[in-house]
Amino acid sequence: MKALYTFIYFKWMKWKLIGHFPDDLKKYIIIGVPHTHMYDLFLGFLVRKIQDTNVVFMAKKELFRWPVGWLLRRSGGIALDRTKGQNKVEAIAKMFEKYDEFRLTILPEGTRKKVDKWKTGFYYIAKAAKVPIVMVTYDYANGQMKISEPFYPTDNKDADFKFMYSYFDGIVGKIPEYS
Repeated sequence: MKALYTFIYFKWMKWKLIGHFPDDLKKYIIIGVPHTHMYDLFLGFLVRKIQDTNVVFMAKKELFRWPVGWLLRRSGGIALDRTKGQNKVEAIAKMFEKYDEFRLTILPEGTRKKVDKWKTGFYYIAKAAKVPIVMVTYDYANGQMKISEPFYPTDNKDADFKFMYSYFDGIVGKIPEYS
C-alpha cells in the first residue's frame, strides 16, 4: 500500500515533501497550517502512510456517527467531547501518559476559514504533556508539505508563537483567501 500512497502523492499529484516526522520520538503534537480545505486531511493521510508514522487526530464527536464514524476511527480518529465545562487540555495531555506511542495532529486554526490568531490549546497540551510540536505546512502554491524539526515550547509564549507563526509565513492554502 505504501507504494500506492507514494505514487499518488509524488507522481499523480506531483507534490514534494520536505523533512520527515521524527523517527526517534514516540510522542509529539503535529500542527498543520493553513487548514483551508478538507483536502488537507487527505494530504496528511498520504504523508503519514508514506513515512510509515502512526498519527492520530481528534475531531468533534458528532462526526463519529454512522456512516463515516468507522472510517474516521479506522484512519486514526479519536472522538472529542466538546461539552463546555471540561478541561480538555488536561484530558488530552493525560492521553500522552496513557500510550507508549502518541502522535497527535491538531489544526490550530480551528476552522477552514481565515483566522487572525490560532487557538492555543495545542500549545498548552504540549507543555502539560512535556512533548514537542512538529509543524507541517500545506503549501498549495508550491505543491509541497514541509515538516519541521521538533520544537519544544519554552516559558515565553509570545516568543514561541512568533517563532511558529514565522514558520508558516507566506504559505498558501488550497483556498488562498483563507490562508
